[in-house]
Amino acid sequence: MKVLLAHTPEMRRNYYGDRSLSGLRAAAEVILHESDDTLDAASLVRAAQDADIIVADRMTEGRGEIFAQLPRLRAFVRCAVDIRNVDVEAASEAGVLVTRAGPGFVQAVAELALGFMVDLSRGVSRATADYQAGRKPEARMGRQLAGSKIGIIGYGSIGRYLAEVAKVLRMEVLVSDPFATVSDTAVRQVGLDELLAASDYVVCLAIANEQTENLIGEAALARMQKHAVFVNLSRGNLVDEAALARALLERRIAGAAMDVGRAPDQMPTPELAKLPNVIATPHVGGLTPEAIEYQSLETVRQVEAIVKGEVPPGAVNADRWTRRP
Repeated sequence: MKVLLAHTPEMRRNYYGDRSLSGLRAAAEVILHESDDTLDAASLVRAAQDADIIVADRMTEGRGEIFAQLPRLRAFVRCAVDIRNVDVEAASEAGVLVTRAGPGFVQAVAELALGFMVDLSRGVSRATADYQAGRKPEARMGRQLAGSKIGIIGYGSIGRYLAEVAKVLRMEVLVSDPFATVSDTAVRQVGLDELLAASDYVVCLAIANEQTENLIGEAALARMQKHAVFVNLSRGNLVDEAALARALLERRIAGAAMDVGRAPDQMPTPELAKLPNVIATPHVGGLTPEAIEYQSLETVRQVEAIVKGEVPPGAVNADRWTRRP
């Protein structure tokens, strides 16, 4: 069988790695995408004409029109959790299996959240930038995490892990998630309005869907305390960025940190990221060797199963997979 690895060379270096590529080559013949440009629908069809399986990075869309044009394609394997840009229904109609990777980045993202909170509280980035520019930094009063309240929106894998870390740091932990049951007596489950009003640190980790679109908007930001900070490590879709910019510029909240936004590839929006009370990173929450290898090796195991005609863990439409080997 032939597998198209759709990652660009840079994405392959950062998000796949030599060990996973070797494993993929042991399972099937691998076709590499060597251009620096992400494959759009037309170029993906051209590149995958001889492929039985596509292993796609988060930037490669699985648009509906590609599946009918690739009669040899058996599976579309996503090396990420998020499959919102894959038309699963169209794939299913064509009998193509769609899979997703598991969240191997839990610790990495939670650690970045912790770093964001420390930086926002103590002005690490601000002071460093002043020193590097030859300016004398202003010594400002900081806030310690111990004794502060953290409000976690979304109590999934990352939210639960971050709550455990926050407890060790002697923070009071509030959680808002209508779909989760919190059994930990040291974690207080509250409504979103109460969380926003009570928290010193608001960390957004909710999933992105139609219900959470612009969850953090004008009304939500108005409920936050003036000294509080907002951290987004979920998706840019959850935030009304114009409302957040106004809240920051008018100093209605103290600051924000973001690893995601509404720019391409879910990057922070440059106009928002350049504000002086904002810390931003370029969608690197899960960019650690351990996190990346977790997901890339999972795609290797999925391909191994598909080659054998087996349904791999992570399959989302196994009941409609008719192009089975």
